[in-house]
Amino acid sequence: MRALRLHTQAPIDKEPLRLEECAAPEPGPGELRLTVKACGVCRTDLHIAEGDLPLVRKPLIPGHQIVGEIEAVGPGVDARRIGERVGITWMSSACGSCDLCESGRENLCADARFTGYHVDGGYAESVVVPQAAAHPLPQALGDPEVAPLLCAGVIGYRSLRLSEVQPGQRLGLYGFGASAHLAIQVARHWDCEVFVFTRAAHHRELAKRLGATWVGGAKSEAPARLHAAVIFAPAGWIVREALRALRPRGTVAINAIHMDPIPELDYREHLYGERTLRSVTNLTHRDARELLELAAEIPIEARVETFELEDANRVLLAMKESKLEAAAVLMP
Repeated sequence: MRALRLHTQAPIDKEPLRLEECAAPEPGPGELRLTVKACGVCRTDLHIAEGDLPLVRKPLIPGHQIVGEIEAVGPGVDARRIGERVGITWMSSACGSCDLCESGRENLCADARFTGYHVDGGYAESVVVPQAAAHPLPQALGDPEVAPLLCAGVIGYRSLRLSEVQPGQRLGLYGFGASAHLAIQVARHWDCEVFVFTRAAHHRELAKRLGATWVGGAKSEAPARLHAAVIFAPAGWIVREALRALRPRGTVAINAIHMDPIPELDYREHLYGERTLRSVTNLTHRDARELLELAAEIPIEARVETFELEDANRVLLAMKESKLEAAAVLMP
């Protein structure tokens, strides 16, 4: 099969992902082999390729927003069938027995393993995954359209929940790429008033088309204080701006696996008033199930640009330079 493999981390303009021929993986006990139909491109893939996150597997096939069709099953598979279309997220597996796993917080398990990071992912023609990680997909959504929901959508949904925004309240979204353009659709479904803070003109136009009440830059003063905010841009200085824009008792949720250093915060200006600052760490299988159900109900419209598998380095560079309008999807 063809696959993009990362042997050595390097700046993405050096094209560290190499297209190679390798043997198709064989499913073990409780595992499925999928024919990859589509794989979303995520900023986490960029962090892995460039070395912001350590390379824990060499060589590595990245990619964790996978739409696939089951082509083979290993011993003991009882919940999925050959020919079924399923989606795979960042969460591959966890220990299943610690207090975090038993309380539905497998995203925080010390032994959690992630798709396209600890195990090979979907920048390939085939991939092997645990059957517990395979989620049935809404038939109304096509392969490229559903791919971004599997990470950008799910982690955006989890970020909204952890921001504690309530229906009808004012929500700020800082950064407006693949995840935020899906999160705004959930927030508008909840009748939230959404203020979007982003620098790119094409992102501002997209935010307006998707129902943003107000759009401006990250340092712009919004016309009203926010009840909650989600930060999608991995820029630490934005944390101060988001906290400054909050009402008392508001929450800022940071949707990032890697972020630049956060500057010093002034307690009275940024945190006083029972404001909360929290991180969003990975996602759970429950998050995935709920978001996929909600996506069919709303329905969520993912704005996607599709590319060939061999274009991945170029697509990740465009993501780094904020040149993508919304979500990018590789079509092996």
